[in-house]
Amino acid sequence: MQAPLKDKNDIKIFILFLLRNIHYPLDYVNINDIVVQDGVVNPFDFSECFAELLETGNVEEFTANGKTLYTITDQGISVADTLDSRLLAMLREKSLKSAMRLLSFKKRGSEIKCDVTPLDDGTYEVRCVVIEAKRELMNSRLIVEDKALAERMKYNFTDKPEVVFRGVYAIFSGDINYLIE
Repeated sequence: MQAPLKDKNDIKIFILFLLRNIHYPLDYVNINDIVVQDGVVNPFDFSECFAELLETGNVEEFTANGKTLYTITDQGISVADTLDSRLLAMLREKSLKSAMRLLSFKKRGSEIKCDVTPLDDGTYEVRCVVIEAKRELMNSRLIVEDKALAERMKYNFTDKPEVVFRGVYAIFSGDINYLIE
């Protein structure tokens, strides 16, 4: 997927928007992950724009417990609040939800894995795993007929693993029994 944001100012506003709405400091890796995860910004553009936000004082770096963290400054908040309307509302909301979901998953120590394996009979195995606190919560294996479907399943799982997990849990527990009838 090609990154929809190309203009450096839009990318900077997008980064500030996310930092403004997260409400706590993050390390560089997490900031990078939340900004680039949906393909809105490519990693090279993120690096360049983030460095410029640091230089201009919109984001500040500090050390806590031996970790380098970053937070939005008052100046950055002002810029984000003033200019975030330039970004499409749908883009902002989708990206913020994705960012919060990713950070929540990381905070809980959740790990997801999903792989597609071609089988000898021409079908594909899709294996999706959710691990939390070093314990496997879900391990699902599906066999599908074509690679496109397998890749779509992998994309959907990796895009929203907690939604897939909740859905599987709800179906197995009978909470969503209208699908079974």
